[in-house]
Formats: sequence, C-alpha cells, structure tokens
Amino acid sequence: MASEVRARANNWWADPLSFVELFAVGNIAFLAVDIGLAHAVNAFARPAEWVPVAFSLAAPAVLAAAMAMGGLRPASRSGEGSAARRVARRLGLLVGWGAVAVGIAGLLLHLESAFFEEQTIKNLVYTAPFAAPLAYAGIGLLLILDRMVDARSVEWARWVVLLALGGFAGNFVLTLADHAQNGFFRPSEWVGVIASAWAVSSLCAVLVVYDNRPLVGLALAVMAAEVAVGLLGFYLHVEADLSAPAASLWERFVYGAPLFAPLLFADLAVLGALALWAIARTQRVATAEAGAVDPT
Repeated sequence: MASEVRARANNWWADPLSFVELFAVGNIAFLAVDIGLAHAVNAFARPAEWVPVAFSLAAPAVLAAAMAMGGLRPASRSGEGSAARRVARRLGLLVGWGAVAVGIAGLLLHLESAFFEEQTIKNLVYTAPFAAPLAYAGIGLLLILDRMVDARSVEWARWVVLLALGGFAGNFVLTLADHAQNGFFRPSEWVGVIASAWAVSSLCAVLVVYDNRPLVGLALAVMAAEVAVGLLGFYLHVEADLSAPAASLWERFVYGAPLFAPLLFADLAVLGALALWAIARTQRVATAEAGAVDPT
C-alpha cells in the first residue's frame, strides 16, 4: 500500500510540488500586471517603481527555462540529479532570492513614503500599501523552500501552510488599511477583514495540529469559502469602479477600488489548499506504512 501511494506521487499531476511551482510562476507573472496598474496611479514617478515590473517579466522566463532543463519538480538538494537539474535548481534559487530582495526593498520604499517621517495610524493607512511588496518575498521563499526541503516530507507541507498563513495575515492588514480609507462606508467591506482573520486562525490550527484529518478537512472548507469571498470582492470592486465619476474607463480602474486586490483571497486559498493536500498526502503515506508493518 505504501509503495502504491509513493508510485502515484511520482506522477507530476499527483504531486503538490508541481502545482506549487506553477503557482509561483503564475503569481510572479501576474504581479507585472497588478504592480503596473498600481504604480500607474502616480505615473511611475520614481524609476525604482519599474523594478518589480521588470522582475515579473524576466523571472517567469528564467523559471520556464529551469523547468525545461530540470523538469517541473525541482531538485531539493544540492548535487541531486543531472547537471541540467543542478543548473535548474540554481536558477530557481536565484529567482527566489531575487524575489525576496525585491519584496523587502519595496516594503522599505513604501514605508518611506510617509510612515517613516511620522509614525501615525493616518500615515500608515494613507501611505502606499506597505505590505503589498511582500508578495514578492512570499513567492521567493516558496521557490527557495521547494529547492531546500524534500517536498515529500511533512516539514515541507507545514512550511507551505506557514507561507499561506503569512499571506492571509498580510491580506488582513491590507484589507483593513484599504477599507479604512473610506471609513468602511459599506458594511460589506468588513467581510474581507473577517475572512482573512478566519483563514489565519484555520491555518494556525493546522500548523500546530497537522495530523488531525477533520481539522485539515475543515481548513479546506475555509479555503473554498475564501475563494468565494475573493470572487465576490472582485465583483464589488469592478462594480464600484464602473460607477465611479471619472473621465475614462482607464481612470476609473487606476484611481478607483484596486481591481485585483480581492482576488488575493482566492489566490492564497489555492496555495492553502495545496498545502493541505500535501499535509493529507503525508498522512496517507504514514497510515499506509503503519499498516504495512502492523504485525496484527
């Protein structure tokens, strides 16, 4: 039984690692659109604002080349596999550390806009969204994790849970600060704040008690609810932008409610679901191995 579980995991479509890698590539590429729209608000006033856009355009190409050389699932140890896989692993680590650097630099630049001059709640709310650049750091850490820890282990699964949890914690701060700008004018604006807190608490529970199947199942249901929250929020943001008084449709989307922000709920829910899948897989392997050695 245990050998059958492992054999099935050798197929790329049955391995969460494959989809985590695709998740990372897709997210880096999409950030070029999201960041480009966000920085269009001030017409890229600083040259540094082009850096994340350029990184998001270049990084997927590098990762695609790495996948072509070493396969969809990267090597998790230095020296593992063929020379091509070793080069592919280094390319993935390069992109990962680069994403972390871009994220931290963006965090500091966003805070510098007003909050460093006077540390007040007002400056924290109305400055550039300080937590947003950490999306790069999160994706970078995910790429590094895939190349440093064996994806078949429960440790890898728990690290992915932690990264999804951190994403929802950041989303909680972003949603709270963004909706505070208009004083939570609509009661529905509290939904995102509550949903983020709900996701954080659910993933925290799984992180601590990861061998509890009903708890993992409950957390998976919460992730499904987060997808619904994200889609609902996207609809409400689009509706608000279309009804905003502006000269053109472009200005409505640039200066109105952030178009793609609610989709972060669905995006993080996908990562959380992949992490929970990995947790469940390690539980199945452990159960199969226990059954194989059970003398009764």
